[in-house]
Amino acid sequence: MKKLDTQKTIQLIVFLVLTAACALIIFFNKGLFHTIGTDPGVKLMCGMLWLALGVSFLFIFLDFNLLSTFKQDYRELDYVVHSDPIAGIANRFSSDALIDKYIDKKLPENIGCIMLELTNLKETNKLYGHVEGNQMIRDFSTILKLTSVNLCFVARNGGNKFLAIFEDCTAENLDTFIARVDRKVSSNNSEAGTHPIKYAYGISYNAEDNCEQITDLIALADKRIK
Repeated sequence: MKKLDTQKTIQLIVFLVLTAACALIIFFNKGLFHTIGTDPGVKLMCGMLWLALGVSFLFIFLDFNLLSTFKQDYRELDYVVHSDPIAGIANRFSSDALIDKYIDKKLPENIGCIMLELTNLKETNKLYGHVEGNQMIRDFSTILKLTSVNLCFVARNGGNKFLAIFEDCTAENLDTFIARVDRKVSSNNSEAGTHPIKYAYGISYNAEDNCEQITDLIALADKRIK
């Protein structure tokens, strides 16, 4: 897509440069300008050439519009594929793509993981219905999205669980993230008309846990949820 966009841009630039050059030659060459103005055959030929140039420009312009539509459709498709439809954040597919970077490789020390679980989601679904449960998922996802800025990747891991992966991580990064989440959840729960969010989490940090695989690191964080 990017290569085709570049080709079309070059094509448009070359077209405009050649068109401008032809126009300048005609206007500054008085003899040629006079011939075109007085000779019906030459005038007809020039008219047809200018018409061809106009049609060519129109098709290039339409190509740009079509490319723009394709890129918009691609962005929308990419969003659908990589985002959770309820949570509005990355989905399991996106987290698997990140995890794949570390599969069958020695896991670096500076990588951390936090698994989070909405502990009252089932209760909310039972008492108030899935509409309210889905709203809780969205609210918690928004909190995770805001608190993860410049810290980590967050995704819904399915059901009531969420995953945060920290690359180039320190223990302070993990603590900062949890402190941010705590503050945002407390603020959310203090608002009138909202069902309180209750959550638990587990942390694993490879500098301390020495896991061989990233899947082991994630499983350890999940095991530590409390």
